[in-house]
Amino acid sequence: MGSVAFHLDGLTKDFSGRLAADAVTLRVPAGSLTGLVGPNGAGKTTSLAMAVGLLRPDFGTAYVHGVDVWAEPVRAKAMLGVLPDGLALPERLTGGELLHYWGLLRGMPPAAVRDRARELLSVLELDEAEERGVLVVEYSTGMRKKIGLATALLHNPKALVLDEPFEAVDPVSARVLRRILRRFVAAGGAVVISSHVMGLVEELCDRVAIIAGGRVLVDGTLDEVRAGARLEDVFVELVGERAAAEGELAWLGS
Repeated sequence: MGSVAFHLDGLTKDFSGRLAADAVTLRVPAGSLTGLVGPNGAGKTTSLAMAVGLLRPDFGTAYVHGVDVWAEPVRAKAMLGVLPDGLALPERLTGGELLHYWGLLRGMPPAAVRDRARELLSVLELDEAEERGVLVVEYSTGMRKKIGLATALLHNPKALVLDEPFEAVDPVSARVLRRILRRFVAAGGAVVISSHVMGLVEELCDRVAIIAGGRVLVDGTLDEVRAGARLEDVFVELVGERAAAEGELAWLGS
């Protein structure tokens, strides 16, 4: 295992007596792509929000290359690129204008912002919309995912945390996103993505963590976690599957 680029250390969050995250601990090596999978309500989004400084944990913390996200947020967030769940964006700007102001707010040189924004819009196939002056409010869900990824990549972070990055993205754009993430990892970056799609995780990720009930049940390399089986089968075995009652939905299709 290489150096630890991203470390969730005992992250805990209690919402009115319900533990949404129960001492979540996960180490993500540099040069790796980790898939965080779990059922709805498992604690994925809560854990990632605490890990990147969007939701204050009751206990625990997170580190980016050894820098505490909560003790030194400016240093840590300079190394983090984040695509959170339900990302709110300034809607009365074009994608290019959004990236321009985003870069300036991060203190980047204007020339670097301009060049990187132009390249990101082209690679992510948003340049045509930019030429037509399309505002973010008019973007489709998939386009919003892509401009959100562009904001996460703009400052050249060392670690990416992406919550459902492929949701509502068409197959052609998904192929582009895969290529970008693989290039980022090949250059030594670390990526964490949450997803419900087991096939995507098996294809794209080299590491996987399964979370349920606010706890990480297992994590490791993809081969270690699968142990010769399909990831979906391992997931169902760990998380459990509700058995359908006899005669349930018998009316359907009758």
